[in-house]
Amino acid sequence: MARGNQREKAREKNLKAQAAQKSKSGKTGFEMQRDKEAVAEMMRKKQAAADAKKQGAGDKK
Repeated sequence: MARGNQREKAREKNLKAQAAQKSKSGKTGFEMQRDKEAVAEMMRKKQAAADAKKQGAGDKK
């Protein structure tokens, strides 16, 4: 019986450690904001290129 309890305690400890590890982010708020802005800028450029392509395709019709 003691062995089963030991397993349960180890399992609980492991689950708690995994949950704590998942919740932590390696980035600071400033780094997250900088990354979000970089992605947003990249998407704006991509959208502008798609709009330009649509305009070019629309002129040919």
